[in-house]
Amino acid sequence: MSLEYWFMLPVSIVVSTLAMASGVEGATFFSPLFILALRLSPEVAIGTALITEVFGFASGLFAYTRKKLIDFRLGINLLVVTIPLAIIGTLISGIIDSVYLMIILGVGLFVVALSFLRQPEHKDVVLMDKQIVGEYGGKNAQTVLITAEGEEIRYTVCNRTEGRILSGIGALFMGMVSTGLGEMNGYFLLQRCRVPSKVSVATSVFVVAVTALVASTGHFIQFAKNGGGVLETVLSLIIFTVPGVMIGGQIGSKISSKIPQRVLEVGLAILFIIVAALTLGQVIL
Repeated sequence: MSLEYWFMLPVSIVVSTLAMASGVEGATFFSPLFILALRLSPEVAIGTALITEVFGFASGLFAYTRKKLIDFRLGINLLVVTIPLAIIGTLISGIIDSVYLMIILGVGLFVVALSFLRQPEHKDVVLMDKQIVGEYGGKNAQTVLITAEGEEIRYTVCNRTEGRILSGIGALFMGMVSTGLGEMNGYFLLQRCRVPSKVSVATSVFVVAVTALVASTGHFIQFAKNGGGVLETVLSLIIFTVPGVMIGGQIGSKISSKIPQRVLEVGLAILFIIVAALTLGQVIL
């Protein structure tokens, strides 16, 4: 282990702050950063990004658990699919050529950018929440959550099979290129499964955190088997990225309400399009 990546501490704080404020997976930032800036191989960059992300999501998971906003029954229902597919994605990333991993990552970043541009605005989310309460809440609701503040949230989860399929695809991509699951969950939980927005976000964090933990463990086992320089590089990075994301996660949660969400989403979409172009350009050139 060495201290050559000391500068990743402040960088990780900034990245984690952006990730927490926008709700995007931290690994979506870290994977291309490790590849383009640090010149790490895609396999090492993706695995290290996932390991870092686990710690970044831990604080968010703890906060939502305390608020009692997580639908654990729905989350476990999704984890039954996401965990095995994330493991498959991890295995694929270990045997597929690094060029193809770069291509998949580049395309994935474009998809993430498009998902930001298609995100519903706050007023639309409020409208959907009202529709969910009107159509799927009330006395016939199949799920009732009582938050830590005593608020009663009633709803019925729709399109469960579609949800499992979409989350499974996202988990496969998470295992392969470290991103995709959070974006898939964000779309289907609120817009397709009709889960209220606060519960959607909290449950997505739970599913992503557990799935990322499993996927990152798979990557770390591969690093340990390779040993030598690979394992040393990973450890030299995470001793700075892990505390960085834990600090940034706290900052991001506090400033998220102070930044216009739509401005942040459009800005990140442009950033991811540029990074995707650079990633794919590195393959072509």
